[in-house]
Amino acid sequence: MPDTTKERPLRADSERTVRLILETAERVLSEDPAASLAQIAAAAGVARTTVHRRFLSREALLDAMASHAFRQVEEAIDAGRPETAPPMVALHQVTANVIGAKSSWRFAVHQPQLRDPEAVAAHDRIFAKGMKLLERARDAELLRPGADLVWAQRVYHALIEQAIQERAASGIDPDALAAAVVDTLLSGVGPLKR
Repeated sequence: MPDTTKERPLRADSERTVRLILETAERVLSEDPAASLAQIAAAAGVARTTVHRRFLSREALLDAMASHAFRQVEEAIDAGRPETAPPMVALHQVTANVIGAKSSWRFAVHQPQLRDPEAVAAHDRIFAKGMKLLERARDAELLRPGADLVWAQRVYHALIEQAIQERAASGIDPDALAAAVVDTLLSGVGPLKR
């Protein structure tokens, strides 16, 4: 029987290298969107050939970044238990988790066009999970009956994007930002009705 124990550490090492390249690319490209693969390799402390071996082109790296980022966002949503936690709890936790995840992958999640099928599929699942959460919020009367959920989802996403920008500018905790997002989504900014 062949000894396969030597392959596992290499696979784990390879996965760590890919993750290092993706995380470094996010940081470098956030600072300089025109950065080359060679600049990303240097910042990651790996040989340029290592980056080229893993990613055949800049587009391949961008696709891998988007796929990885959207998987992280989807995992953040799932960790908030959007289908099983009480709707208010789920809404807050999912919001905080998404703010945290997307803050780490701002460049990757804001690519103008998703080309990678895995990233597109994750993006679509994320939107579907968000809509189900808003449906649960409406059914729990957190949103008014008959609320336009498509519009509510657009507003919710816009609020999250503003929270991510605020976090980048001031470092505010995702939980505090989530509280502001959820409060604004559910109550607006007008005076309370009595």
